[in-house]
Amino acid sequence: MKKLILFTALLTSTALFTNAQDTREGLKFGIKGGATLSNVYDSEGENFDADPRLGYTAGLNLEIPIGKFLGIHPEVLVTQKGFKGSGTFLGTSYDYKNTKTFLEIPVLVALKPTQNISIVAGPQFAYLMSERNEFNSVFSTDEEEQFENDNIRKNILGLVGGINLNFNHFTVGARVGIDLQNNRGDGTSETPRYKNAWGQLTIGYRFY
Repeated sequence: MKKLILFTALLTSTALFTNAQDTREGLKFGIKGGATLSNVYDSEGENFDADPRLGYTAGLNLEIPIGKFLGIHPEVLVTQKGFKGSGTFLGTSYDYKNTKTFLEIPVLVALKPTQNISIVAGPQFAYLMSERNEFNSVFSTDEEEQFENDNIRKNILGLVGGINLNFNHFTVGARVGIDLQNNRGDGTSETPRYKNAWGQLTIGYRFY
């Protein structure tokens, strides 16, 4: 009998704690950071291939509730993307690396089936703040700021989606994204045409 009473009390306490911690309807402000694994792809048949490279992302986010199960999550992020590759030319090996830094503003719709899970998706505006290309071979090392030299599209619309796991103040997120526009402006640039694609893992802290 004592075990039954103890079990009932424990179950009741757990239910009350879980209900008290349900914060889906509260406004929250947060900070977040993590890693971005990015690459590029060509959607129009130029066969431009590259290898993925690791970068970072960091910024601020806001969780605006629309009732208990829906919300709007705008964010402001600084994200490093790019690609890398290697090859041989006339028997000589070389490697290259592209690094881009974006200011990103995703505006995400959040579906919150439970207090611990948020499924997010929506459009993202990205502004290219800088771009650098590095080329290395046995003969030379060349670094070039490409941002000013080529006709590169600096304002890019994309689409992102993912899932957040929420543990009271802490949240862990996994996300993927693609650009809806390619990197070239009016098509006169000699830079290969491509779109960015990426995945992100982040950890954040929420204030409420």
